[in-house]
Order: sequence, then structure tokens, then C-alpha cells
Amino acid sequence: MHAYRTHNCGELRKEHVGNTVRLSGWVNRRRDHGGLLFIDLRDHYGLTQCVVEPDAAAFAEADRCRSEWVVTLTGKVVARTPETVNPDLPTGDIELRIAEVAIQSVAQELPLPVFGDLEYPEDTRLKYRFLDLRRERLHRNITLRSHVIASIRRRMIAQGFTEFQTPILTASSPEGARDFLVPSRIHPGEFYALPQAPQQFKQLIMVAGFDRYFQIAPCFRDEDARADRSPGEFYQLDLEMSFATQDDVFAAVEPVLHGLFTEFANGRDVGPAPFPRIPYDEAMLKYGVDKPDLRNPIVIADVSAVFAREDVAFKAFKGKVVRAIPAPGAGAQPRSFFDKLNDWARSEMGAAGLGYIVFEEDGGKLTGKGPIAKFIPEDGLAELARLSGVKGGDALFFAADREARAAALAGQARIRLGRELGLIDEKKFAFCWIVDFPMYEWNEDEKKIDFSHNPFSMPQFDREKFLALSTADRDTILGLKAYQYDIVCNGIELSSGAIRNHDPDVMLKAFEIAGYAREETEARFGGMLNAFRYGAPPHGGTAPGIDRIVMLIAGEENLREVTMFPMNQQAQDLMMGAPSAVSAKQLRELHIRVVMPEKA
Repeated sequence: MHAYRTHNCGELRKEHVGNTVRLSGWVNRRRDHGGLLFIDLRDHYGLTQCVVEPDAAAFAEADRCRSEWVVTLTGKVVARTPETVNPDLPTGDIELRIAEVAIQSVAQELPLPVFGDLEYPEDTRLKYRFLDLRRERLHRNITLRSHVIASIRRRMIAQGFTEFQTPILTASSPEGARDFLVPSRIHPGEFYALPQAPQQFKQLIMVAGFDRYFQIAPCFRDEDARADRSPGEFYQLDLEMSFATQDDVFAAVEPVLHGLFTEFANGRDVGPAPFPRIPYDEAMLKYGVDKPDLRNPIVIADVSAVFAREDVAFKAFKGKVVRAIPAPGAGAQPRSFFDKLNDWARSEMGAAGLGYIVFEEDGGKLTGKGPIAKFIPEDGLAELARLSGVKGGDALFFAADREARAAALAGQARIRLGRELGLIDEKKFAFCWIVDFPMYEWNEDEKKIDFSHNPFSMPQFDREKFLALSTADRDTILGLKAYQYDIVCNGIELSSGAIRNHDPDVMLKAFEIAGYAREETEARFGGMLNAFRYGAPPHGGTAPGIDRIVMLIAGEENLREVTMFPMNQQAQDLMMGAPSAVSAKQLRELHIRVVMPEKA
């Protein structure tokens, strides 16, 4: 018999009754029922109930066992009596009658319990992450992550992609988030950077003639933590395709994501493919964000024209962009519901408020109540109802400001109303592509044109006309769209992607428009520009985030719940004690001196 186990703790079934077996694992729970001692033994695969009688030779040793001790139990598999069968446990038809006990490891008093799913402070969970990972929900999430990655690999290979690895030590990039820098011992005063993404490398792979690339790529960014963004590092499904249009990228990615989510849906609905394609301008108008949650049925409407009418006497909205946010069935809500939303708009969104009208139907005619309704004539109310799709019993909220601010407030109000009114279908995955992002935007603070999103995207414009543009063509430039796209699921951006700008002249011009001198662009991106001058195929790709994909599938709201060893909100690894000071000898080898910030 094997020294530690003949079976795992999730394996035994009725057909094993009568067999003598050996199991090893952790004591999940110990229960003393007077005449019998029960030990629930747990390993990676599951849990088996084990039992020993007081007169058995193994009882004394079994009685010593406590929670999270590591033990090996040997005995005979017996069938449970009908009244003790546990249908919720895969091994619930049997139990192990303990004949021998071998204690492999003793656990000290636990800083947090493994059995159960009680909430504990984040710092405690992260400091003792090895214990936290033993807990059923987290253990299941991390195992799910592995299965998801394995499924992605299979699906990508089936789509004709080949996996390659790109460097971890590379050059610092001036774009995007802050780099993590690595000092060079051999080259004093010079630094490597950890890659924020394999962006330039994967484009160079296309230039090198490898047609369809992917990898499960680690990415490193020195940025603050959020619920949907880990500090320090994350993983993405990085992919790139040669001789590919935007439609080709969509056609390659959609089967992978749709099939993946369907595989792990566990009864949830995965919307049909192909996924809806929503232009950026339409998304900002209808949803107020460029990552809309399509499970939310609320659609924002532009009602500026109604409030611009001469017979509408509500002066607070005059000359402003006004967006209307329908609230189905909210007419039945108490006054406190409306006051609370108004307070939220002021305190959290920095807005003047969130006006509203409650619509009622009287004899087939719509009337309005609320602080704004009295300023709007009857046909104006009818026009508001027509534009926004509201009916009697609904409410209509308003966001009024400059276009960008009105859109942002309306978008957040839509999200809040969807949640508070219970309109979100939690059993659904709703995908969409956001397309046609603006290539540039106006920087009001610096009075200049900036890149809007991704500077390496191909503009949707005639090449020769683009090369002839000047700063005098500001309106044309600000109206340019890029072959740039995001994929969104349930209001979470999974990735950004683009058809790349592979033409050196067009790239230099694109950066010139954004205020970069030709020499500066050559210095910053010379490696890629130089490669493009030796024959670059049209290419494009994207990079869905692994952590966010698993978070959605697992039904979690924080990436820490699907990451094995995450940092805390301050980018600290409490378990390993990182970051930490290093010795003076190490600093001398790297030709570095630490200068601490002055105390305030």
C-alpha cells in the first residue's frame, strides 16, 4: 500500500465499499458525538467523512487530531446508513472506518479558520494567504482559473494560433502607466523595465513573419489597485494576427470567448455570437460609458432640444446638453428614493443635482409630477416620454452639463438605477464590441491635441489626406476615428485592441499631430519604426484580461478572489514581506544610492 494514499479525498464511492484504503489530507473539521469521533478529511480533490469508535485501537491517536493537522488515515470503506447519506457531498454515500492514524504535521492555533466562509480582514487573509487558499470558495476559484487558462489555450491553438514567449526584461516605455524599473549591474546608471504588455514585441513577431501569435502574458504596471485591477502584475490573453482586418480579429476572438464562457456558464445565459458592435459615440450617448453593461435595459436619451424650447421655462437646463435616464417603475418609489439619488449626484459626482419627473397616466394622457414638471408644457412632457420611452408609472431623471460631464453623470446614474431597481439579470453574460474610438481628443488644460486612446492604432482615413493634415485642420483631426476596439462583458472591459499603424510615415505623422517632433518619436519608438521599414504586414490584435475573465466566470467582484497571491491595496505582499529594503552591498553592486523622501 502507498505510504500516503491509495485514493484522494474526493474519489471514494459506493463501489469502494469493503475496500481497505488510505487517505491523506487536512483535518477540515473534528466532531465528537460522544460514542463516535468524526474527522472530515480534506485534500485538493474533495472531502471524506471518517469515523472511529471509542474502543478502537486508533481512537486515542485520532482524538489528538485538531483542525488543519495533516494526517494519514487507513481503514475500510463502509456504506452510510440511509438517514446519514449526504447528497450534497460527492463522497456522501460512504465513510471511512478508521483503523490506523499517522500524524504527518501539527498545526498551530489558526489566525483564521479554514472551515466555513466567514469574512476576515484583508490584511489577515493576505498575510496568511496559504491558509486562505485552503478555504473552499477560494480554492475552487484558483482551480477554476487553471481550467479557464487550459481551455483558452486549447481554443487558441484550434483557431490556428501559435504560442510564443516574449521578454520580461525590456526597455522602458514612455506611454501608458508607470514602469517597474530593474537596475542593470553590468551597465551602471541604466535600467530595464518589466513589460506593461508585450505590445511592441508581438507586433515585431508579425514583422518576423509568424502569422498568428498568442501567449498567456504577464504584464507589470506600477499603478494603484482597484477592484477590477491588480496592483503590480496581471495576466492577459495576448494575441496578434497578420493580414487581418478588424472583422478578422472579431471572428477569431468571439468563438474563443463565447465557447469559454459557455463551457463554464454553470446554468447562466451567454448571449449569442456574433457580439453586438456599438460605435463609441453611440455608447456614450445611450449608456454614458464606453463599457456598457447590456444586462441593464435602461437606454439614455438626448433631450436637449426639449429644454431648449422657448415654452419650456426651466432655466437651469438652458444652453446645456441634457441627457434623460429612464427609471422603469420608479414612480412607485417614496420621495426618499429621489432625494437619495439627488444627494448622490451632488456628493459623489460633483453635479448640481439630478432632476426628475414622475410620469402618470390619466385617461390615456401622460402627466408629470416633480420639481421640474411644472415648467414643461403638456406637449413637452409627451415629447420627453417619446424620446426616452417612458410610460405611466415610470420616472425620468436628468443630467445637464457640458456634453462629457452630462454623459458621465447619466452613465453612472444608469448603473445605479439598474442596480437599485433590480433590473440587472445576474444569470447572464452580455458581450459587446465598442468600435470606432476617436483617434484624438482636445486637451483643454494644455490647449493641444492628444491621443484619445491608443497611439499605435491605424486611423480610419485616406493615407495621403492624413499625411497632408496640419494643426489648422483641428476639426477634421478631432473627428478622426481609429481602427480601435474594446470587448466588454457585463460592464467590465476585458480588453482593448486595434488594427495597428504599420506604416512608418503615417505613424510619424500621427505622433506629430499629437505634438511629438519626428526626432522624439524616432528616439522613443525607433526599434519598431525601424522594423516597419523592412516590410511590415497589416496586423492587429487584442488582449483580454485573464484575471477579469475568471472574476466574471467565478461571480466575484474583486480580482483578489481569483488571484493566488495578490498584493494589498498599497501594493504590498504581506505574506512574503515585499517590497523590502536590500543590503548596502546589493545597492553598491547596482551603483544605486537610496534617497528617502523628506518628511512633511
